[in-house]
This record gives sequence, C-alpha cells and structure tokens, in this order.
Amino acid sequence: MQTDAIEAIGIDDGGSLWVKPATAAFPFMYREAMEVHWDAERACLYGPKPRERTYAAWFGQIGDAAREQGVDLRLVPETAWTGIDPELRQAIVTADRGVPLGAAS
Repeated sequence: MQTDAIEAIGIDDGGSLWVKPATAAFPFMYREAMEVHWDAERACLYGPKPRERTYAAWFGQIGDAAREQGVDLRLVPETAWTGIDPELRQAIVTADRGVPLGAAS
C-alpha cells in the first residue's frame, strides 16, 4: 500500500470536510460507494456535510475510502489546517492513530 501525506485539510463553505493528498489522485473514488468523492479541480477528497457522523468520523471514512484504493493518507507536521478549531483538530489527529507521519516518537 502506498502512503501519502495529507497536504491540507479543512471545512468548506458548505460544511463538508475535505482532505487534500500531497500527490495521490482518486478519479474513481465514486466506485467505493462510501459517500466520499474526488474534486478534481481542488484535488481533494470530501464527504457530505455531517448529518449523524462527526467531522472526525468523516475523516476516518475518507481515510478508509482512500485505503480501499491502495493509499494510506497520513497527517504530517506540515499539514495545513483550514477552518478547523483546536478541539476538532485534536479529534482528527486522534482518528489518524494519534501520531502524525514524520513526528518524533
């Protein structure tokens, strides 16, 4: 399985969580039928505005969908955060196994 860094993560104006991989592209993400989509213009994966799931749960769903396509997306110290408060950021880091890729252990 390929590992790719998450270049940026954020919440758009419509309330959807998006995740921008550093190098990977997912033009066939719709095939996974996991409510995760690929935006080719922004080069990011995104889910719908949360209804029942939390943003952290959607982050996990996006990661699971990427793994179904052979890519393990991981947070790195350089990941840019847009529109995400510190509490949500911590929940997302925890959902990413708690240790950003490249961080000292």
